[in-house]
Amino acid sequence: MQGDLGISYSFNRDVSEMIAERLPATIELVLLSGLLALVIAIPAGIYTGINRKGGWAQALMALSVIGVSIPSFLLGILMILVFSVWLNWLPSFGRGDVAGAFGFRSSLFTLDGLSHALMPAAVLCLFQMGVILRLVRAEMLEVLRTDYIRFAWARGLPARSVYLHHALKNTLVPVITAIGLQLSALFAFSIITERVFQWPGMGSLLLHAIEQSDIPLLAAYLIFVGLVFTVSNLVVDALYALIDPRIRHGGG
Repeated sequence: MQGDLGISYSFNRDVSEMIAERLPATIELVLLSGLLALVIAIPAGIYTGINRKGGWAQALMALSVIGVSIPSFLLGILMILVFSVWLNWLPSFGRGDVAGAFGFRSSLFTLDGLSHALMPAAVLCLFQMGVILRLVRAEMLEVLRTDYIRFAWARGLPARSVYLHHALKNTLVPVITAIGLQLSALFAFSIITERVFQWPGMGSLLLHAIEQSDIPLLAAYLIFVGLVFTVSNLVVDALYALIDPRIRHGGG
């Protein structure tokens, strides 16, 4: 209750200090993978919802199935084999150089750090991208069959306005719910990816705590993950009112 998370058994250090040291690396990975997932999945979901029988749409849906199905550790090893061993394009492990900007220090502010983060972020991104893409597509297909979309076409509105302003806006409530949960889950499920790429974040710290039965460290990690899920759900609930005026006016 006082914020004192205790002393680590194996490191003999304050647990709060250890989490503060490792947390920035995990946040970098989560933010980069989440940004990649949103930038790719939302436009791809819109496209597959509009052109559901096209060849590119079928290819994107197949990719989403692969992203949801393939284990992260296997995908990580395959990416290391292809991009690090065979092609020698990207480094296979570590965090890379760190630089300061806007009052923060991050490896994403350097080209070396960004090259180190790209593969682990892509591994985490692929699963999130598959889930969000399929949800956006399903919601678009549902919304495009509604009466107000038919009325928008009857008014002669351009396709861009119908798809992006009328249809997409009304798919965002369930999509934002999924995005909030998926981004929260990245903190909890980045453990294996961090281990494969030797990323110095919270996941590798948790695995060490499990191996050494470090109870204070385990308890602190679980408290942190629970806090992340709680805060993300609160943010998602607040966004509902901003997106959907029916919720805003219905709740007074």
